[in-house]
Amino acid sequence: MKKLVWLASTATIAGSVLFLLAAQDLSIVIKSADRQKMAITDFRGSGDAQNYMAVFNQTLWADVESAGLFSMVSKSFYPVRIPQQPADFQQPPAVNTARPKRGQPPAPTTGNGLWMSDWSGPPVQTTYLTFGYGAVQNGVFVVRGFVFDMRRGAPSEAQVIGKNYLGSVDEAGARKAAHEFACDIITQFSGTCIAGSHIYYTHQANKMATKEIWGMDADGSNQHAITHFNTATPGSSFTSVSPDGGKIAFTSFAKGQPAIFVFSVDSGRDLRFYNQRASVNETPSFTPDGKQIVYASSAPDDYCCRIFIADVSGTGFRPITAPGSIDVEPKVNPKTGTEIAFVSGRSGHAQLYTMNIDGGNVERISDGSGEATNPAWNSNGRTLAFAWTRGYATGKFNIFVMDVVTHKYLQLTHDEGRNENPVWAPDGVHLAFASDRGGTEQIYSMLADGSQPQKLTSQGINTHPAWGK
Repeated sequence: MKKLVWLASTATIAGSVLFLLAAQDLSIVIKSADRQKMAITDFRGSGDAQNYMAVFNQTLWADVESAGLFSMVSKSFYPVRIPQQPADFQQPPAVNTARPKRGQPPAPTTGNGLWMSDWSGPPVQTTYLTFGYGAVQNGVFVVRGFVFDMRRGAPSEAQVIGKNYLGSVDEAGARKAAHEFACDIITQFSGTCIAGSHIYYTHQANKMATKEIWGMDADGSNQHAITHFNTATPGSSFTSVSPDGGKIAFTSFAKGQPAIFVFSVDSGRDLRFYNQRASVNETPSFTPDGKQIVYASSAPDDYCCRIFIADVSGTGFRPITAPGSIDVEPKVNPKTGTEIAFVSGRSGHAQLYTMNIDGGNVERISDGSGEATNPAWNSNGRTLAFAWTRGYATGKFNIFVMDVVTHKYLQLTHDEGRNENPVWAPDGVHLAFASDRGGTEQIYSMLADGSQPQKLTSQGINTHPAWGK
């Protein structure tokens, strides 16, 4: 059996920032200079609601900021008085829009925070203001949220959003309300909301513990175990999420040899994937219709590895690549369903390749330098994120993105430890990845231009994220 020398160490399992690799029709575009200014006040709550407003405020700010659509105005510039509802806006009685007579000082135009110009003028100078309040009504946590366009001059003309958001009377309910409000704000400005999506990843309590599959919300909250094998084996890793978000597939040593498992996300039930008789079955990934899985296997003669495709139950399997090289980590193009990106050692070190789903038209798309692993398709079907040691010593991985048509690429992480296993969020604008930049491997997220990195996990060792609905 041919040994996986590199697989064990790597593939194991500005003004205006334009992320526009090659073509005008590439859909990932982040324009920081064009972002609208957004001020989000701290909402206050009456009665028991006040106990959960800190969680609500933190979640709302983080969701809106991470969308990459706005330039967030620091709260240090806000007036002392904060509106909670539209009725709080009161035109200052001394305001005089007429031109003052010569020698007469101009009339004051401030409402000390309760007039439009207090927010649209210096020092805040925001375009949009988000404000509101919380309360508990009939055992339900209720937030009334508003977004005003401060360029419109009068409160009666400024409202962009005005809506109630509901949740349970606890921190989970406050987060839910904040996520929903943030989603309305993001979609109002033509963004795609990722609140409600989920990240699945490999978690170890410590270096001696078994690797289990865990899940969390997109902002890192609600971290919880999916598998509970609790075996003494290396454990589970390399998770893939079905297109509908209802299932995960992953590699696990729970039965001794690396095998593929498929679990229901909601119930945590093992859906019983049939594994070929082989010493290695690994790195599964769903096809865009969710009906099949592509994976790597040493079947039938324990020569590792070839790419196979099978039904989601593991039956009806057939090989796609021929024996003779190490082919792993297959990922099907989510837009076309007819193209596979994968990692192969056929030219020496691990490199990225593409091929048709029938195995034809094989093409190397990385330039042959260093080691290139962990391909992940963007939903546009044209952009790959991947880990690459280009320009660095062996094992010094960074995250890159590439236009698969032109092969032009952009480096997203720089000199911050080892960065691997990038995956795209459902919005196609965010990435999650694993990095040891803080000393231990943890899951981070960032925008597709490498900006706004956020640490999502902190306890234990966390690697190999997968992002689904």
